[in-house]
Amino acid sequence: QVQLEESGGGLVQAGGSLRLSCEASGIIFHINAMGWYRQAPGKQRELVASITSGGITNYVDSVKGRFTISRDNAKNTVYLQMNSLKVEDTAVYSCNANVKTAFFSTGRDYWGQGTQVTVSS
Repeated sequence: QVQLEESGGGLVQAGGSLRLSCEASGIIFHINAMGWYRQAPGKQRELVASITSGGITNYVDSVKGRFTISRDNAKNTVYLQMNSLKVEDTAVYSCNANVKTAFFSTGRDYWGQGTQVTVSS
């Protein structure tokens, strides 16, 4: 019903920047919160940043001041601008969207396939 397609991952040196994008497509009536998660090898998945449909944002402490989440509601797309990247930011980043497919439906979580971000020293 709903697909999330991510792009923008890759290899970057420490101190560099990357911008992730995630576009939702399919049967979409309204998208509630959208967010980015990451999972490094041997670690649990953690919420990196989230943004409500009204633009309220939330960040994990380790990325505050370096990462910026934004969204374009007209394009059903969420972005994650990552600056001053550190080696410890290396992980698979996945986007998440809570989507209503009809007026009377409840929101359901959908996930992207994940994109690798590797930060070298």
